[in-house]
Amino acid sequence: MKKIIITVVIIIVAFFGVSYILNKNKAENEAKTAIVAEKNAAVSVKVATVKTEDVNLAFTANGNFVPIQELTFSAEKSGKVISVLVKEGDYVKVGQTLLTVRGDVINVNAQAAEAAYQNAKSDYARYENAFKTGGVTKQQLDQAKLALTNAQSNYTQAKINVGDTRVKAPINGYINKKYIEPGSILAGMPATALFDIVNVSKLKLNVTVNETQVASLKLGSTVNITASVYPDKTFSGKITFIAAKADASLNFPVEIEITNNASNDLKAGMYGTATFGSTNQKQNLKVVPRNAFVGSVSSNEIFVVENGVAKLRKVVAGRILGDKVEIISGLNDGETVIVTGQINLQDGNTVEIIK
Repeated sequence: MKKIIITVVIIIVAFFGVSYILNKNKAENEAKTAIVAEKNAAVSVKVATVKTEDVNLAFTANGNFVPIQELTFSAEKSGKVISVLVKEGDYVKVGQTLLTVRGDVINVNAQAAEAAYQNAKSDYARYENAFKTGGVTKQQLDQAKLALTNAQSNYTQAKINVGDTRVKAPINGYINKKYIEPGSILAGMPATALFDIVNVSKLKLNVTVNETQVASLKLGSTVNITASVYPDKTFSGKITFIAAKADASLNFPVEIEITNNASNDLKAGMYGTATFGSTNQKQNLKVVPRNAFVGSVSSNEIFVVENGVAKLRKVVAGRILGDKVEIISGLNDGETVIVTGQINLQDGNTVEIIK
């Protein structure tokens, strides 16, 4: 009987021991499972700290140089090209003869027109003297004056036609393209293209800036310009145009005029960079990285990490300063903002910060 009692006690103790161990293991497993589940639910993000710092207010914009003047001009008169006096790459000045057109008939007509004019002038002088003595009537004098006027007009037109046989440069610049050769036939309609002339003594750099940047710009302000092919050279430019209306991408076109150097190093089509403002111009501002904003800066929404949870915060953004944005209100120094991973976030999500 005693043996039976001892055996029963042992069995009961063993049962409770096994039950205790099983319950303990179950609790530990549930805790581990909860930790794993929590980690799997967290969204991995990278963060930055809101801080107030000295910020350089200068900013840059890129664009391409275009010539101050460029022209593809055509022949006004038809005819055969006798000689071409310039080649591609030549620099020409206003009024310089670039080519001559055959003008035999034109010259003969001009000589005849000149002779008719001189004759009409002599006739009018005789009629005028005769009228004073009563030798001719007032009507005859008026007819002689009309003949003189017509002859003078014909002679003037003939001289213009002679001038048209020498095609002259309408602007200063370089011959960038030549379309004709001696023997070419110039057509009046449609007009035959002759030359492309490009003036690069001055150039324009066309850039665009955003709404916060355009507010600080003024017409006539000086801008430092660099060209990608001349990184060690700085050119001085002047703002000559600021658009009153933004383009389709909500940026404002700005035009800067640059005087080329003596050797005309800058060429139309080169890539240039304009630096607006002084590099020494700094201001103490509260800033966050530009990529902290959800979508774009104009959204004025940023995720802030609070106790491991992402909270969507409305802020008021100021100026865009390169890769940083001024924060006017909505954030405090030392707060943690999410800079990558926002695409997977919703307000209230648990986050795991990637170092």
